[in-house]
Amino acid sequence: MNNLLVCLNAIVPVFFVIAAGYLAKRAGIIKVTEVSRMNAVAFRVFMLAMCFYNVYNSDLSSAVKPKLMLFAVVGVALMYACSWLYGTLFVKDRPSRGVVIQGLYRTNYLILGLPIASGLAGGVDLGAVAVLGAIVVPMFNILAVVTLEVYAGEKPQIGKLLKDIAKNPLIVGSVLGLVFLLLGIRLPLMFEIGVRDLSRVASPLMLFLLGAFFRFEDVGGYRKELAAVCIGRLVIFPAIALTLAYLMGFQGMEFVALLALFASPTAVASFTMAQQMGGNAELAGNIVVMTSLLCSLSFFCWSLLFKTMGVF
Repeated sequence: MNNLLVCLNAIVPVFFVIAAGYLAKRAGIIKVTEVSRMNAVAFRVFMLAMCFYNVYNSDLSSAVKPKLMLFAVVGVALMYACSWLYGTLFVKDRPSRGVVIQGLYRTNYLILGLPIASGLAGGVDLGAVAVLGAIVVPMFNILAVVTLEVYAGEKPQIGKLLKDIAKNPLIVGSVLGLVFLLLGIRLPLMFEIGVRDLSRVASPLMLFLLGAFFRFEDVGGYRKELAAVCIGRLVIFPAIALTLAYLMGFQGMEFVALLALFASPTAVASFTMAQQMGGNAELAGNIVVMTSLLCSLSFFCWSLLFKTMGVF
Protein backbone atom coordinates (compact mmCIF):
# COMPACT_ATOMS: atom_id res chain seq x y z
CA MET A 1 0.00 0.00 0.00
CA ASN A 2 2.87 2.37 0.77
CA ASN A 3 4.38 1.71 -2.68
CA LEU A 4 1.03 2.41 -4.32
CA LEU A 5 0.68 5.69 -2.42
CA VAL A 6 4.18 6.73 -3.49
CA CYS A 7 3.28 6.13 -7.14
CA LEU A 8 -0.04 7.94 -6.82
CA ASN A 9 1.53 10.92 -5.03
CA ALA A 10 3.88 11.36 -7.98
CA ILE A 11 1.38 10.73 -10.78
CA VAL A 12 -1.84 12.38 -9.55
CA PRO A 13 -0.33 15.93 -9.53
CA VAL A 14 0.67 15.39 -13.17
CA PHE A 15 -2.93 14.59 -14.11
CA PHE A 16 -4.17 17.48 -12.01
CA VAL A 17 -2.23 19.93 -14.20
CA ILE A 18 -3.28 18.11 -17.41
CA ALA A 19 -6.91 18.26 -16.25
CA ALA A 20 -6.56 21.99 -15.53
CA GLY A 21 -5.45 22.54 -19.13
CA TYR A 22 -8.30 20.40 -20.47
CA LEU A 23 -10.90 22.24 -18.37
CA ALA A 24 -9.44 25.60 -19.38
CA LYS A 25 -9.98 24.63 -23.01
CA ARG A 26 -13.53 23.46 -22.32
CA ALA A 27 -14.25 26.76 -20.55
CA GLY A 28 -12.92 28.77 -23.50
CA ILE A 29 -10.01 30.24 -21.54
CA ILE A 30 -7.54 28.78 -24.03
CA LYS A 31 -8.13 27.61 -27.59
CA VAL A 32 -6.51 24.62 -29.25
CA THR A 33 -5.20 26.93 -31.95
CA GLU A 34 -3.23 28.83 -29.28
CA VAL A 35 -1.45 25.73 -27.98
CA SER A 36 1.06 25.61 -30.83
CA ARG A 37 2.24 29.17 -30.23
CA MET A 38 2.48 28.66 -26.47
CA ASN A 39 4.31 25.37 -27.03
CA ALA A 40 6.83 27.25 -29.15
CA VAL A 41 7.51 29.53 -26.19
CA ALA A 42 7.81 26.55 -23.84
CA PHE A 43 10.13 24.79 -26.30
CA ARG A 44 12.43 27.71 -27.08
CA VAL A 45 12.57 29.46 -23.71
CA PHE A 46 11.54 27.31 -20.75
CA MET A 47 12.83 23.94 -22.00
CA LEU A 48 16.14 25.56 -22.97
CA ALA A 49 16.41 26.96 -19.44
CA MET A 50 15.44 23.58 -17.95
CA CYS A 51 18.09 21.70 -19.93
CA PHE A 52 20.73 24.28 -19.07
CA TYR A 53 19.91 24.36 -15.36
CA ASN A 54 19.70 20.58 -14.96
CA VAL A 55 23.18 20.10 -16.40
CA TYR A 56 24.66 23.30 -14.89
CA ASN A 57 23.45 22.35 -11.41
CA SER A 58 24.72 18.75 -11.53
CA ASP A 59 27.49 17.60 -9.20
CA LEU A 60 29.43 15.08 -11.24
CA SER A 61 32.20 14.90 -8.63
CA SER A 62 30.04 13.08 -6.06
CA ALA A 63 27.79 10.05 -6.17
CA VAL A 64 29.47 8.96 -9.39
CA LYS A 65 29.03 5.22 -9.86
CA PRO A 66 30.71 4.09 -13.11
CA LYS A 67 29.04 0.67 -13.23
CA LEU A 68 25.58 2.20 -12.74
CA MET A 69 26.19 4.89 -15.35
CA LEU A 70 27.56 2.42 -17.89
CA PHE A 71 24.55 0.14 -17.41
CA ALA A 72 22.15 3.08 -17.84
CA VAL A 73 23.86 4.48 -20.94
CA VAL A 74 24.10 1.09 -22.65
CA GLY A 75 20.53 0.31 -21.62
CA VAL A 76 19.18 3.55 -23.10
CA ALA A 77 21.17 2.99 -26.30
CA LEU A 78 19.80 -0.54 -26.71
CA MET A 79 16.29 0.63 -25.85
CA TYR A 80 16.57 3.29 -28.55
CA ALA A 81 17.88 0.78 -31.09
CA CYS A 82 14.95 -1.57 -30.43
CA SER A 83 12.49 1.35 -30.61
CA TRP A 84 13.98 2.51 -33.91
CA LEU A 85 13.79 -1.02 -35.32
CA TYR A 86 10.13 -1.37 -34.31
CA GLY A 87 9.21 2.04 -35.72
CA THR A 88 11.00 1.37 -38.99
CA LEU A 89 9.35 -2.02 -39.51
CA PHE A 90 5.81 -1.38 -38.29
CA VAL A 91 5.00 2.36 -38.50
CA LYS A 92 4.63 3.57 -42.08
CA ASP A 93 3.74 7.24 -41.53
CA ARG A 94 7.00 9.17 -41.05
CA PRO A 95 5.76 11.80 -38.51
CA SER A 96 4.10 9.02 -36.50
CA ARG A 97 7.21 6.85 -36.73
CA GLY A 98 9.39 9.42 -34.98
CA VAL A 99 6.77 9.89 -32.27
CA VAL A 100 6.42 6.13 -31.65
CA ILE A 101 10.19 5.70 -31.42
CA GLN A 102 10.41 8.58 -28.94
CA GLY A 103 7.44 7.27 -26.98
CA LEU A 104 9.05 3.87 -26.55
CA TYR A 105 12.52 4.80 -25.37
CA ARG A 106 12.24 8.26 -23.77
CA THR A 107 11.15 8.11 -20.13
CA ASN A 108 9.85 10.78 -17.78
CA TYR A 109 12.84 10.44 -15.48
CA LEU A 110 12.89 13.99 -14.11
CA ILE A 111 9.19 14.67 -13.53
CA LEU A 112 8.03 11.23 -12.34
CA GLY A 113 11.12 9.06 -11.95
CA LEU A 114 12.85 11.20 -9.32
CA PRO A 115 9.79 11.74 -7.07
CA ILE A 116 8.92 8.05 -7.15
CA ALA A 117 12.53 7.06 -6.44
CA SER A 118 12.61 9.51 -3.54
CA GLY A 119 9.46 7.99 -2.05
CA LEU A 120 10.60 4.42 -2.47
CA ALA A 121 14.06 5.12 -1.05
CA GLY A 122 12.66 6.48 2.21
CA GLY A 123 15.05 9.37 2.80
CA VAL A 124 18.20 7.68 1.46
CA ASP A 125 20.75 9.92 -0.28
CA LEU A 126 19.58 10.49 -3.88
CA GLY A 127 22.94 11.60 -5.21
CA ALA A 128 23.26 8.63 -7.56
CA VAL A 129 19.78 9.25 -8.94
CA ALA A 130 20.48 12.93 -9.61
CA VAL A 131 23.85 12.30 -11.24
CA LEU A 132 22.35 9.55 -13.38
CA GLY A 133 19.79 12.08 -14.60
CA ALA A 134 22.57 14.45 -15.62
CA ILE A 135 23.92 11.69 -17.88
CA VAL A 136 20.83 10.09 -19.40
CA VAL A 137 18.49 13.09 -19.81
CA PRO A 138 20.80 14.90 -22.29
CA MET A 139 21.15 11.55 -24.05
CA PHE A 140 17.36 11.27 -24.25
CA ASN A 141 17.16 14.79 -25.65
CA ILE A 142 19.84 14.35 -28.30
CA LEU A 143 18.32 11.10 -29.57
CA ALA A 144 14.85 12.70 -29.62
CA VAL A 145 16.05 15.70 -31.61
CA VAL A 146 17.79 13.49 -34.17
CA THR A 147 14.79 11.15 -34.46
CA LEU A 148 12.18 13.88 -34.91
CA GLU A 149 14.36 15.74 -37.39
CA VAL A 150 14.89 12.61 -39.48
CA TYR A 151 11.20 11.67 -39.56
CA ALA A 152 9.63 15.14 -39.77
CA GLY A 153 7.75 15.08 -43.06
CA GLU A 154 9.99 14.48 -46.05
CA LYS A 155 13.42 12.95 -45.72
CA PRO A 156 15.76 15.86 -44.85
CA GLN A 157 19.12 16.67 -46.38
CA ILE A 158 22.13 15.89 -44.19
CA GLY A 159 23.34 19.49 -44.07
CA LYS A 160 19.96 20.87 -43.05
CA LEU A 161 19.53 18.04 -40.53
CA LEU A 162 22.83 18.83 -38.78
CA LYS A 163 22.04 22.57 -38.81
CA ASP A 164 18.60 22.04 -37.28
CA ILE A 165 20.02 19.71 -34.61
CA ALA A 166 22.69 22.26 -33.69
CA LYS A 167 20.06 25.02 -33.32
CA ASN A 168 17.62 22.92 -31.27
CA PRO A 169 16.94 24.57 -27.87
CA LEU A 170 17.42 21.29 -25.98
CA ILE A 171 20.85 20.81 -27.53
CA VAL A 172 21.82 24.46 -27.04
CA GLY A 173 20.73 24.42 -23.38
CA SER A 174 22.47 21.13 -22.60
CA VAL A 175 25.72 22.16 -24.31
CA LEU A 176 25.79 25.54 -22.57
CA GLY A 177 25.12 23.86 -19.22
CA LEU A 178 27.92 21.38 -19.85
CA VAL A 179 30.36 24.16 -20.79
CA PHE A 180 29.56 26.08 -17.61
CA LEU A 181 29.82 22.90 -15.54
CA LEU A 182 33.14 21.71 -16.95
CA LEU A 183 34.76 25.16 -16.85
CA GLY A 184 33.50 25.82 -13.33
CA ILE A 185 31.68 29.01 -14.37
CA ARG A 186 29.01 30.05 -11.87
CA LEU A 187 26.32 32.61 -12.60
CA PRO A 188 25.76 35.46 -10.15
CA LEU A 189 23.17 34.35 -7.61
CA MET A 190 20.46 36.70 -8.91
CA PHE A 191 20.80 35.28 -12.46
CA GLU A 192 21.03 31.69 -11.24
CA ILE A 193 17.75 32.12 -9.37
CA GLY A 194 16.19 33.60 -12.51
CA VAL A 195 17.30 30.65 -14.65
CA ARG A 196 16.07 28.24 -11.98
CA ASP A 197 12.65 29.87 -11.95
CA LEU A 198 12.44 29.74 -15.75
CA SER A 199 13.33 26.05 -15.67
CA ARG A 200 10.59 25.35 -13.13
CA VAL A 201 7.97 26.76 -15.50
CA ALA A 202 8.72 24.20 -18.22
CA SER A 203 7.14 21.03 -16.82
CA PRO A 204 3.84 22.44 -15.49
CA LEU A 205 3.39 24.56 -18.62
CA MET A 206 3.95 21.55 -20.91
CA LEU A 207 1.48 19.49 -18.90
CA PHE A 208 -1.11 22.31 -18.98
CA LEU A 209 -0.74 22.68 -22.75
CA LEU A 210 -0.97 18.92 -23.21
CA GLY A 211 -4.32 18.98 -21.41
CA ALA A 212 -5.53 21.88 -23.56
CA PHE A 213 -4.55 19.98 -26.72
CA PHE A 214 -5.85 16.56 -25.67
CA ARG A 215 -9.12 15.19 -27.13
CA PHE A 216 -10.62 11.92 -25.95
CA GLU A 217 -11.96 11.16 -29.42
CA ASP A 218 -8.41 11.03 -30.81
CA VAL A 219 -7.49 8.02 -28.66
CA GLY A 220 -9.52 5.53 -30.70
CA GLY A 221 -7.73 6.45 -33.91
CA TYR A 222 -4.36 5.36 -32.54
CA ARG A 223 -5.27 2.14 -30.73
CA LYS A 224 -2.55 0.06 -32.37
CA GLU A 225 0.24 2.58 -31.79
CA LEU A 226 -0.85 3.31 -28.22
CA ALA A 227 -1.07 -0.37 -27.31
CA ALA A 228 2.40 -1.05 -28.73
CA VAL A 229 4.02 1.91 -26.95
CA CYS A 230 2.29 1.25 -23.61
CA ILE A 231 3.29 -2.42 -23.60
CA GLY A 232 6.83 -1.70 -24.73
CA ARG A 233 7.42 1.30 -22.46
CA LEU A 234 5.80 -0.02 -19.28
CA VAL A 235 6.20 -3.81 -19.53
CA ILE A 236 8.77 -5.14 -22.01
CA PHE A 237 11.63 -2.64 -21.58
CA PRO A 238 11.39 -2.54 -17.75
CA ALA A 239 11.19 -6.35 -17.60
CA ILE A 240 14.40 -6.76 -19.59
CA ALA A 241 16.38 -3.91 -18.02
CA LEU A 242 15.40 -4.57 -14.40
CA THR A 243 15.92 -8.32 -14.69
CA LEU A 244 19.42 -7.74 -16.03
CA ALA A 245 20.07 -5.19 -13.27
CA TYR A 246 18.99 -7.73 -10.66
CA LEU A 247 21.18 -10.45 -12.17
CA MET A 248 24.16 -8.07 -12.26
CA GLY A 249 23.81 -7.44 -8.54
CA PHE A 250 22.47 -3.88 -8.37
CA GLN A 251 20.96 -3.26 -4.94
CA GLY A 252 19.44 -0.49 -2.87
CA MET A 253 19.63 3.06 -4.19
CA GLU A 254 21.30 1.97 -7.42
CA PHE A 255 18.43 -0.36 -8.27
CA VAL A 256 15.86 2.33 -7.34
CA ALA A 257 17.61 4.70 -9.77
CA LEU A 258 17.36 2.13 -12.56
CA LEU A 259 13.73 1.44 -11.66
CA ALA A 260 12.96 5.16 -12.00
CA LEU A 261 14.84 5.31 -15.29
CA PHE A 262 13.44 2.28 -17.11
CA ALA A 263 9.92 1.95 -15.66
CA SER A 264 8.75 5.57 -15.95
CA PRO A 265 6.16 6.65 -18.56
CA THR A 266 6.97 8.60 -21.71
CA ALA A 267 8.48 12.05 -21.15
CA VAL A 268 6.08 15.00 -21.16
CA ALA A 269 8.53 16.97 -23.31
CA SER A 270 7.98 14.51 -26.15
CA PHE A 271 4.59 16.13 -26.88
CA THR A 272 6.00 19.66 -27.05
CA MET A 273 8.91 18.55 -29.21
CA ALA A 274 6.68 16.59 -31.59
CA GLN A 275 4.42 19.58 -32.18
CA GLN A 276 7.33 21.94 -32.74
CA MET A 277 9.39 19.60 -34.93
CA GLY A 278 6.84 18.24 -37.38
CA GLY A 279 5.86 15.04 -35.56
CA ASN A 280 2.35 13.69 -35.01
CA ALA A 281 1.40 15.83 -32.01
CA GLU A 282 -1.96 14.12 -31.44
CA LEU A 283 -0.30 10.72 -31.15
CA ALA A 284 2.51 12.12 -28.98
CA GLY A 285 0.03 13.68 -26.56
CA ASN A 286 -2.00 10.48 -26.32
CA ILE A 287 1.15 8.47 -25.63
CA VAL A 288 2.13 10.75 -22.73
CA VAL A 289 -1.37 10.63 -21.22
CA MET A 290 -1.88 6.87 -21.58
CA THR A 291 1.57 5.78 -20.39
CA SER A 292 1.34 8.18 -17.42
CA LEU A 293 -2.11 6.86 -16.53
CA LEU A 294 -1.08 3.19 -16.70
CA CYS A 295 2.25 3.85 -14.96
CA SER A 296 0.59 4.06 -11.55
CA LEU A 297 -0.27 0.37 -11.86
CA SER A 298 2.84 -0.86 -13.69
CA PHE A 299 5.31 1.03 -11.46
CA PHE A 300 3.54 -0.28 -8.38
CA CYS A 301 3.85 -3.86 -9.68
CA TRP A 302 7.54 -3.52 -10.51
CA SER A 303 8.41 -1.89 -7.19
CA LEU A 304 6.40 -4.47 -5.24
CA LEU A 305 7.98 -7.38 -7.14
CA PHE A 306 11.57 -6.34 -6.54
CA LYS A 307 10.95 -5.10 -3.01
CA THR A 308 9.63 -8.54 -2.04
CA MET A 309 12.82 -9.97 -3.57
CA GLY A 310 14.84 -7.83 -1.14
CA VAL A 311 16.53 -5.73 -3.80
CA PHE A 312 15.79 -2.45 -2.01
